[in-house]
Amino acid sequence: PFPQVDYLIMESTYGDRLHTTLDTAEQELLMAVLDTCTKKKGKLIIPSFAIGRAQEIIYALDRLRNKGLLPDIDVFVDSPLSVNATEIMKLHSECFNDKILHYVEHEDSNKDPFGFDRLQYIQSVEASKALNVRNKTCIIISASGMMEAGRVKHHVANNIENPKTTILCVGYCEPSTLGAKIMRGDKQVSIFGHMHDVRCDLRRIESYSGHGDYNEMISYIGCQKASKLKKIFVVHGERDTQEHFREHLMEAGYKSIEIPERHDTFEL
Repeated sequence: PFPQVDYLIMESTYGDRLHTTLDTAEQELLMAVLDTCTKKKGKLIIPSFAIGRAQEIIYALDRLRNKGLLPDIDVFVDSPLSVNATEIMKLHSECFNDKILHYVEHEDSNKDPFGFDRLQYIQSVEASKALNVRNKTCIIISASGMMEAGRVKHHVANNIENPKTTILCVGYCEPSTLGAKIMRGDKQVSIFGHMHDVRCDLRRIESYSGHGDYNEMISYIGCQKASKLKKIFVVHGERDTQEHFREHLMEAGYKSIEIPERHDTFEL
């Protein structure tokens, strides 16, 4: 909870939808692995933001491995920033929440929520490039999440035309980004100046996103008295989503809700 405010600026990225539970997301992740790596014998590429999102995916795979559900395949984390961030998190178990602490103590055979026998962290450029010519099935977790830059862009370019490949999107992609173009169903996309046919499978799991759904965001501002709020500004979202979120806010009892346009000014 935070103190009562007069004006509130709220993001609205997922203001028109509800996330599934993390347990459901874990099952969806397993289905993506089984379909791609066991059935098709292909590569599962997971574009992921390096801090927070990557560790959530690694933790989910670690849990599946300990349950004996994850197939015996290689998993690569190919992002120097993701690797470094994960190492820092490993050093600070005092910051883990109760759920992860219980898991490490009672369920994790390795006592490490970010490490299991088939998981490899990639740092060097040479090792990253080797993944592009690798023919064996595997999972590649790599930044950036919107596929606009970083090593994942190379993995996408080298595998997007292969029907055995699956690109699994686990976060929000801004509409003008490569990730958004791929996930919305464009038949061709330009990567590094070359046109590529999109022949791979596409999957999406939104529950791992750092952006809350409309129930989570409305719950978060539940500490505020609606009658004392002079205005809520809804930002950081696509227009249709913002309109839906405004409706949800009004249903929750909030009255004065503004969706600013670019360069709008307001006197408070």
